[in-house]
Amino acid sequence: MFASLPVWEQKGAAAYKPGLERIEAFLDAIGNPHNRLTTIHVAGTNGKGSTSHMLAAVLQSAGYRVGLFTSPHLVDFRERIRVDGDMIPESAVVWFAARWHDEMVVLGLTFFEMATAMALWWFAGGEGFGEDSDSGGVCGFDSDSDSDSDSGRGCDVAIIEAGLGGRLDSTNIIVPALSIITNIGLEHTQYLGDTRTKIAAEKAGIIKPGVPVVIGETDPESAPVFRASAAAVDSPIVFADKNAPADRNIPADSFQLDLGGDYQQKNVRTVLVAVDVLRSTGFVISGTALRAGLENAAALTGLKGRWQVVGNEPLVVLDTAHNAHGLSEIVRQIANRMESRPGGELHMVLGFAGDKDLDSILPLLPADARYILTRADNSRSMPVEKLMSRFAAFPSKEAAECVAAAIALARESAGSQDMIYIGGSNYVVGEALALLTTPSRH
Repeated sequence: MFASLPVWEQKGAAAYKPGLERIEAFLDAIGNPHNRLTTIHVAGTNGKGSTSHMLAAVLQSAGYRVGLFTSPHLVDFRERIRVDGDMIPESAVVWFAARWHDEMVVLGLTFFEMATAMALWWFAGGEGFGEDSDSGGVCGFDSDSDSDSDSGRGCDVAIIEAGLGGRLDSTNIIVPALSIITNIGLEHTQYLGDTRTKIAAEKAGIIKPGVPVVIGETDPESAPVFRASAAAVDSPIVFADKNAPADRNIPADSFQLDLGGDYQQKNVRTVLVAVDVLRSTGFVISGTALRAGLENAAALTGLKGRWQVVGNEPLVVLDTAHNAHGLSEIVRQIANRMESRPGGELHMVLGFAGDKDLDSILPLLPADARYILTRADNSRSMPVEKLMSRFAAFPSKEAAECVAAAIALARESAGSQDMIYIGGSNYVVGEALALLTTPSRH
C-alpha cells in the first residue's frame, strides 16, 4: 500500500489530491458500503481524534457496535480502523489491498482515500472477505461462528474523522447523522487558506442539509461562517461552549478521564453536547454509559499519544500536539506540572515535519527548558541541522540524529524530579511509543 499509493506522511503536498471524484468512483466499484452505514463525521484543527475516541467509547458503553476511523496511525496502520476498540485484522487489510489493488491504482487513489474506503467497507460488513477462504470474519467476528449476514455483522454506527479540511476531504463522501467541528486554528494554510475564516469555510463543507452540527469552540472569525453554512442548508447548529448539555448537573471536569491532558475538558464538553443531539435523534445513551465511556475512553478504544504518561521518576510524557493551537495548551499544562516538581528540570525531545510553521510555535516554548532536537525516520521530517538553526535563540539545546538517541540523551541526565516531554510530531511520538511501551491488546 505504501509503495503503490501517494502517502501524505511520506510525500506531503505531492500526495494531496483534493476532491471526491476518485473516492466516489472507487466506492461505487466496491458496492458503496457507506450507503449502508449510520455515521458521525468529525472535523476540526485540534481535538478531533480525542473527541472521536471519547464519543466512540460512550456509544460502545451504551451497547452499540461502533466503527472508528481516525488518522494518522502512530505505530500500526490498523490503528486507523477499529470496531469496538479492536483493530482491523491484518488478513482483512491484505485481502482488501490485494482484491482492489488494480482498481485503486487505475483511479489514482491516494493512500488516505484507500484507507477511507477500507474503513467504510469494513464497518459495513467487509463484503467478500472470508467468503472464499478461512481468512476470518468481519467486525471482530469469526465467519464460522456467526450465522448472520455480512450486513448483520456490520457496525451500528461509525465515527469518521476527517483527514485534511472537510469540504474536499475523501471522508466527506458520507451523509452522517451528526457533524462535529471541534475548533479552528491556523494549520495547513497552504491548502485550506491563511485565515481562520477561510479554514472555517473548508471545515464547514462537512455540514449537510438537515443534519445537525455541533461546534466545539466559538471563535469570532469562524462562528459566522458556521452559522451561515448551517442556515444555508437548514442544518440545526449548536456551539458546545455556549450551550449546557442535558447532563448539566455533571460538570465536564468532574469525570475521571483515563485520557491525560487538561485540554481534554474542552473535548468532553463537545462530547456531552453531541450526546444530547444524538439522544434527540433516537440514540439511547444512559448517564451511566456516558460516564463509563468518558472515563474509560483510552481503554475502550486503544487511543495513544494524548498526554500519555510512560514514566514517573522522571515524569515522561508523550503528546501528539504539533501546531501552535495545540502546543499552546500543552505548554500551559507543562508549566502546571513543573510547578509541582520543585527543583525539577524540563527536557523537551522535539522533532517536526519539514513544512511546519515554526514561526508560530517557537514563541510559545519555554526558554529555560533543555531541548534535544531530533527527527523521525520519515522523509517529511525536518533535518536536525535546520532545527538547531531555528532554535538558535534557546540557550540549552543539542542534536540527536534519531528519536531513540534523543530519548537516551534525555534519560541520561534527567533526575527523579525532572520531566521529559516528547512530541512535536506524530512520527516522533509513534517511534517513542514503539520504544517505550508494550503493544496494545487491541
